[in-house]
Amino acid sequence: MQRTMLKAKLHRACVTHSELEYDGSCAIDGKLLEAAGIAEYEQIQIYNINNGERFTTYAIRAAEGSGIVSVNGAAAHKASPGDRVIICIYATVDERELAAFKPTLIYLDGRNRIERRSHFIPVQVA
Repeated sequence: MQRTMLKAKLHRACVTHSELEYDGSCAIDGKLLEAAGIAEYEQIQIYNINNGERFTTYAIRAAEGSGIVSVNGAAAHKASPGDRVIICIYATVDERELAAFKPTLIYLDGRNRIERRSHFIPVQVA
């Protein structure tokens, strides 16, 4: 059996731009793409912490080290500069590989710099 699992996420990224008249997609600092293992043009899910919007688009590369997270095209209606978002990718994993599977979790500060990296989310107790 196959399971769809969280492969990676950029947690609490700060939207820097919202470009309605752009071709579409979400431009992400190239260093962040590499840290999370997100490929250019890969489908991504974006969850807006500020307004609850959840939407699908694809990633494109922004300048490395720029801190850019730009939500473009029609998706620009769903996020504004300053909004905090969670950007996720998912992968299909064979059930026999689940014990060894670990997601890549990248936690960001308010300027889209990496604060820490992890491969697990602690158990929620309350």
